[in-house]
Amino acid sequence: MRLLGPQEVRDLAAACGIRPTKQRGQNFVIDANTVRRIVRASGVGADDVVVEIGPGLGSLTLALLEVAAHVTAVEVDDVLAAQLPSTIDRFAPGRSFALVEADALRVAVLPDPQPSALVANLPYNVSVPVLLHFLETFPTIRHGLVMVQAEVAHRLAAGPGSRTYGVPSVKAAWYGELRLAGAIGRTVFWPAPNVDSALVAWDRREPPGDDDLRRRTFAVVDAAFAQRRKTLRAALSGHFGSSAAAEDALVAAGVSPQARGEQLGLDEFVAIARA
Repeated sequence: MRLLGPQEVRDLAAACGIRPTKQRGQNFVIDANTVRRIVRASGVGADDVVVEIGPGLGSLTLALLEVAAHVTAVEVDDVLAAQLPSTIDRFAPGRSFALVEADALRVAVLPDPQPSALVANLPYNVSVPVLLHFLETFPTIRHGLVMVQAEVAHRLAAGPGSRTYGVPSVKAAWYGELRLAGAIGRTVFWPAPNVDSALVAWDRREPPGDDDLRRRTFAVVDAAFAQRRKTLRAALSGHFGSSAAAEDALVAAGVSPQARGEQLGLDEFVAIARA
């Protein structure tokens, strides 16, 4: 399949009057080797149904259609959404494709077939909320990969004790095992962004509890990292009503009240939520 190169991307943008904007994180990939590398790193195969968020002009979409059984693209920009089907017809005729024109943060249902994988070049300003929303809303997603700002990628894949470990690390771990899958240079984008990008891949695992426990665990995580320099006894005092109540819950969970949130893994946060 012929993929989009620098000239095709610019021609498509010009044809629909698109001028990339920072507001929507529009940095289009113009290198065919890069999108094929992303697809390889994602582990997507011939049996996968892929949901792609923010397909833009279709560079990554076409690379996914080379491999996957079906691609459903979610695009919020009405001009880009109007352009994409004709691009697919031109470069990937006959491939199984669907378009959902919507804000990814508000998508609650997707057309069949349901996705088994998520692959996306996510806008930097909404990358974590969008990823967590899709992992929560579509449990059929078993694996995938996202390209995000390098700083965000390291936060998502960080483990306890790491300088970059925080709320995104713990919440993402609820859904699966995340890992860094490579760096992406700035020159493969048009326009070139002011930040570096990186890939984060994951495989879903069964969550440690139901949705009620997830909400309670996430509330504990938010409270623990809101004042990350404080001990958990102090940081969770507001959440549990008092420092004494926080200490009782921590002791019941087998966690030292003098520990800090950055030292705890997901299992410990779940234990605190249960307590």
